[in-house]
Order: sequence, then C-alpha cells, then structure tokens
Amino acid sequence: MRYSFTMLALILLPLLLSGQPAIPDDGPVFKDSIVPRIDILINPDTLQWIYENVESTTEFHAVFIFNNSELIDTVENVGFRLRGNTSLYSAKKSFKISFNAFEPGGKWNGLEKLNLNGEHNDPSVVRSKLCWDLLHDSGIPASRSNHVRVYINGNYYGLYINVEHVDEQFVDSRFGNNDGNLYKCLWPADLDYLGSNPEAYKITAGDRRVYELKTNTQQDDYTDLAHFIDVLNNTPDEDFRCEMEKVFNIHDYLKIIAIDIFTGNWDGHIYNKNNFYLYHNTETGKFEYIPYDLDNTYGIDWMGKDWGTRDIYDWEQHGGEVRPLYTRIMDNQALKDQYSFYVNKLTTGLTPEEVCFPKIDSIRNKIAPFILNDPYYPLDYGFTYTDFLNSFSQALGGHVAYGIKPYIHSRDSSNLSQADLNNMNPVIKFISHSALIPNQDFWVRAYIEDEDASPEVRLNYTINNGNPVYVFMYDDGGHEDDEAGDKVYGGLITNITNTIHLEYQVFAVDNYGYSSVLPCEPVILELIPSEQPDLFINEFLADNDSAFADEYGEFDDWIELFNADADPVWLGDKYLSDNFANFDKWLMPDITLQPGEFILFWADNDPEQGANHTNFNLEKNGEEIAIFDSPATGYKVIDSITFGTQSENVSYGRNPDGGPVWQFFSQPTPNAGNLTGSVSDDYYSENQLKIFPNPVTSDRVYFSRPIKVRIFDLPGVEILHKDSCSFIDVTALDKGLYLLVTDDGFTIKLIIQ
Repeated sequence: MRYSFTMLALILLPLLLSGQPAIPDDGPVFKDSIVPRIDILINPDTLQWIYENVESTTEFHAVFIFNNSELIDTVENVGFRLRGNTSLYSAKKSFKISFNAFEPGGKWNGLEKLNLNGEHNDPSVVRSKLCWDLLHDSGIPASRSNHVRVYINGNYYGLYINVEHVDEQFVDSRFGNNDGNLYKCLWPADLDYLGSNPEAYKITAGDRRVYELKTNTQQDDYTDLAHFIDVLNNTPDEDFRCEMEKVFNIHDYLKIIAIDIFTGNWDGHIYNKNNFYLYHNTETGKFEYIPYDLDNTYGIDWMGKDWGTRDIYDWEQHGGEVRPLYTRIMDNQALKDQYSFYVNKLTTGLTPEEVCFPKIDSIRNKIAPFILNDPYYPLDYGFTYTDFLNSFSQALGGHVAYGIKPYIHSRDSSNLSQADLNNMNPVIKFISHSALIPNQDFWVRAYIEDEDASPEVRLNYTINNGNPVYVFMYDDGGHEDDEAGDKVYGGLITNITNTIHLEYQVFAVDNYGYSSVLPCEPVILELIPSEQPDLFINEFLADNDSAFADEYGEFDDWIELFNADADPVWLGDKYLSDNFANFDKWLMPDITLQPGEFILFWADNDPEQGANHTNFNLEKNGEEIAIFDSPATGYKVIDSITFGTQSENVSYGRNPDGGPVWQFFSQPTPNAGNLTGSVSDDYYSENQLKIFPNPVTSDRVYFSRPIKVRIFDLPGVEILHKDSCSFIDVTALDKGLYLLVTDDGFTIKLIIQ
C-alpha cells in the first residue's frame, strides 16, 4: 500500500465536470439543409412477411444505403423491422434500422440504430421536427432529426423523419457516461409511489413494462427509480425543492414543461403519462428527463381538447389520476415562477412572423417536392398535396384541429394572458469544482439564469471551520468560467495553504432583491489520509492487428492490470481512462483482483459487449492511460503511463510485472507475466521518449534519452527551460497539471503530486 493525503467530498459533486449536457451538432447523418435519400435492400418475401406480421419485433437482414451528396455510404447486414405502437397498423409504416443487430457492437457514424418515422398522423410532416429543433435550441438533450426520402428495393416509400434513437450511445454523447439506468416510460407512467420495494416498479401494461429498463438489464435493479419516486411523492412541501434538486435535473425539466405547453404536447407525461425516458446520470447522481415521440403537437388532437387555449397551469388530465412530477412543481411557488419565466421567454422570443413562420415556410418549401410523389401519404387519412399546403395555415377537420400557424397564434395569445409573472429567484445549476490541492488555487463554476441579465454571484465559503467569507464569481472568460457571456460563472479561491476542510455554496442575487443559494447544504471537501493499492497498468497493446482476439473474434486494443499488493483490490470504485483530465471516464467492473492476479480490459469503445469492454479506444500514435481511485479520494491517481507511437502487434509493458522499467514485447502476454518475449528499444523508433515517474511523486523526472525540454502551466506560461538533460528537478513546482514540450515535437501531460 502507498500512503498519501487525498480529498474526501462529503457532499459529492463531480470534479472538473459540471453535469451540463452536451448538445452535439447535426453531423452528416442529421444534416437538415438537404433531404437525404435512404435505400433499404431486403428480400421481397421477407418484406411481405414483415407487413403481414406487424407486431413482430424480429429484425431481418438488409442492406442500408445513405446518400446526402456529401456522405454516400453502404452498410451491409443491418437489422430491419417495423417500429411504433398504433402506427404499426397504419398504411404508411415506420421503420427501425439496427447496425448492431447482426454485428455485435456495430455502429454507423456513432449510431447503433436509426428511427424512420412515417408521421402518418401529421399532414404537414413537420410537427415533430419543429419540436425536436426547439428542444435542441433550448439546450435540452433531445434527439436530433431531419427529413429523409426512403426507398425500399428501389421503390419510393415516401418522406420520413429520421429521429435519433435514445440508447446508451445517446446518453453518453449528452452526459458523458452511459453506465446509469435508462428507463423508457410509456403509458401509464404516472410516477406515483407504489412503496419502497424496487420490484413494485416493474409493473406491466400489455406485454411490456411501464418503466422499461434499457441498460444494465442483467442487474435489473430498480432501486434508483424507487428512490426517485419516493423523494418525488413523499418529501414534505417545505423541503421539496432542495430534495428534488439532489435527485433530479429539475431546472431543465421546467424548460421541458414550458416547451410541452408551447407546442401543445398532450401525449407526454403531464397529460397522458406517456412517452419519455428517465436516465440516471452517474456523473451527477440525478435523473434526467428525455422527451420522446412528439408528433401529437401543434394542434393535433385526439382528446377533444383545445390545446391552443388550455390553462398553462392546469395541463394535466383530471379524473382522479395523479401526476406528482407536474402538480408538485406547480404547488411550489419558486418553481412555478421559474416555469412561468420560461413560458414567457419562449412566447416573447419565438415571435410568429419574425421567428417561427419563416422557419416553418423554409422547411415546407424544402420537403414539398417529396410530398407530391409520396405514394403512402394519402392512404391513412386521404390527405392530398393541397391538404399538405393548407395544413400550415388552416385546420383540416378530424384530428387536425389547428393549422400550425393559427395554433401558434392561439397559444401565444393564451400564454401571454395566462402567465402569472412574478420576479423569480435566480436559477443556479450545473455546479462544479476543481480538486482541493494544498497550495493551489481552487475554483467553482455554476450556470446562472435570471430575468436580470447581470445578477451578483458569490462563492460563499469557509476554510478549516473559520469565519464565512466570499469571493465574487464572474462570467467574463477570465475566472475559470468558460466563455464570457455564456451564463457560466466562475469563482477562484487563491492561496489556500494549510487547507484541510473547505465548505462552499453558490449565492446569486438580482437587482430586484431576489436570491438563491445552492446546494441547499454546503459542499464539504476534506483532505484525509488514504491508502492506495499497488495496482499497476502492467501491459497494453494499442495497435492490435492480429495478436490476440476478444470473445467476439475482434482484434481490439487492450490494457492489462496487475495487483502487486499483498491484499486483494476491489476494482468496482476505481476508474480507467485515456485522458488525465477525465478522471471517471470508465468505471471498472465489480471485480476483486487477488494478490498477484492479472485482469484484461478491451479498450474498444464497445461497453455493450461486456463488463470488461471500456468506453474508449487507445490511440496507436500515442496518448495516456491512467487508473484513478474512487471519487471519495478525489480521484487520486493510482498509476499512469504516457506513451508515444506504437508498433503493430507489439505490446508495451513492465518488466518485471509491476516494476519501474517499461519495454516492448514482440510476443504480447495478455493475462500473464511479462518475463518472456521482450525486445530491445532498438525495435522501436529511436525517437521514442519515455518519462518516469508520471505522475511525479519524487523530486526528479527522468528521461529515457537526453532532451531539450520546456514546461508550461495550463494557461501557457513557460515556467521551466532546460537544455540537453536526462532529468529535471521539480521541487520548485507546485502540485498540479503541466505540459512538457520537447525540442523534437513531443507534448506530454505531466502531473506533479
């Protein structure tokens, strides 16, 4: 065991990471400036069987061809089937394309599946697209989408909307992790409390679960959902906001409610207890609400209601049914005021003639030629091309109760007359902080939103249980706050020498005197003694062409760990990463490694292939690998290696196992000792540079050959320069992360501990 001081977060917040969702760009697949063509080639007899057995979920072999002029690609051996619920019996059906149906771990442009929606209910074929775009533009982690032309066996099947599938790839791209539970929630998903037993929430409707677990299905553990629903339903009113903020991204959900009302979405959770996902974000510990299935919007009605004028504070369905997520928010004045702010912001920002209608007209003109010749468009409701053109400006009768533009006018007018606008307390969310390291600066970031464009924001803190003090937080790009004007504020505590206990909260007050402070309970950070196991990165292969295959027969990168400790080491609270700045990139599985035992992990970015498959690849041209300890220790570095360009089928490892010397192995030894098959450094490029130790726990850093070296801090200031040296003395440098640059082009991240 190695003994050192590490950081304990008694109220855990992620280090460096904020939990703020990423909003990926459209990329080539969802680019919507043009209408791509998608071709499906499938056996005609198979296609006929699919249409005769519409409820089957069997996936059949097909060929997928994508063409948007910029990207032309063919994927052999995809899975093809129908998708949907009531739409299964429509004439214009919807389809699912699976790139991993017959190729385990198969992806295309980072996607495992595509959803091709026929939109047969909507004569405009734009309503759900407008919703997806509005969510995207509002910073909500929703699906990307675009219109596409679909051909099957060369026959035109019509205009479709290609909607991004919500799965582990989706949540990873938005939240930076995919190891949490993802639940698909369909009718009657009311989030009502059914007791403390997690098994109670595995209720079914028909042949499916109401809360259907889509990830971690082998564990099938609903404990997190049961806890969330317990907090939602049973927390006293006076504690509701604080307790919900611990388990749910409530502030982004308030935006989603406002968008549901603005678009007239009655087929989601609030009215129809239907069509949403919940993802347990393991970075923040909070559930995220993800919208789903948005075609029943903008005046489409099957319920006999006027969605253009319905009360914005009374959207739920009545008759004794519960909707605690919506009703408890509306019963909390602070949250209700925030919701009203978002309603008003949408209504006044999306003015019909200036903003909404030009976009709608642009989409209509783009897709019109493909409606004209759509052979399936008329079959379900007798829609004609004239109906398509009229559907934007007038009701068509039946379930098309509004034209899109009249609906927007009606909803805007109702929102403005119904909104009960009070000054709201500033919104504080996505709080994050750096590691607490003695003799180094400490920063905190938070996203602040308010009617006041320039609220005063402070970082309130105490050190070693002393008197409360504060520093101001700024959104100017110069206080660890990201970019100026992006509503992310940063505060910096300098010269925190001899700090072993720090508590902080973020406080914001606007010009109207309304204020917020979060978290409700201070974040507490302490430096505590901790023991680190003698766990080593023992060998890795970053250019595996034919040296060793995984259980799927794939020649992927791999990393071998070795327990050189006298005690067993539990891996389940430790992380493996290929980025020194991303501590918790991949949580290792619930495995205990015995003394002298090896374990092999496949660095193939295919975590769905099993517990020993990571969510990253290794870069054969050089990068870094690190083992990070649990969050409770501040993600202390247990072991790491920085490496340069690797050779095909040649591994790099320690000799002996767990020892300080690294060398190359022409005969890799995965899950075995590294005592045979080694080759000399001459086998490798003479320009290869090795530095050790890294992270630096001694006074010196050594180099495998004499070099000219410069060291920079993260802001880019040069702080050390040495000519032709075999080592450098780092005793004068503070602990932290630096960039080491050599005269022959190597740039290496150097951690001094």
